[in-house]
Amino acid sequence: MAEVKLFGTWFSPFSRRIEIALKLKGVKYKFIEEELNNKSLLMLKYNPVYKKIPVLLHNGKPICESLVILEYIDETWEGPSIWPRDPYERATTRFWAKFFDEKVCLLFKCTSR
Repeated sequence: MAEVKLFGTWFSPFSRRIEIALKLKGVKYKFIEEELNNKSLLMLKYNPVYKKIPVLLHNGKPICESLVILEYIDETWEGPSIWPRDPYERATTRFWAKFFDEKVCLLFKCTSR
């Protein structure tokens, strides 16, 4: 069985969207709560560039940035599709997801994504 860990915070919409996607796909994972003002060395090791949550760890390999993680989850595990199959609808969904990220990021001062 693949080892899946999610570094995040309970109140981050970026972490929550990953939890929802994992549950939708039926993926068992371990949630590792991070303190945004005191991030663990392990999390910083897995996201040394932006130093932000969420970070998905799958079989020891880190994936960063929530929209990238969503695409990874959709491509890696069977189950209901997260992104629309139609290219135009998928592009439109990505547009609105990015728009949401930019607006929410203002509230969270971009400590997560």
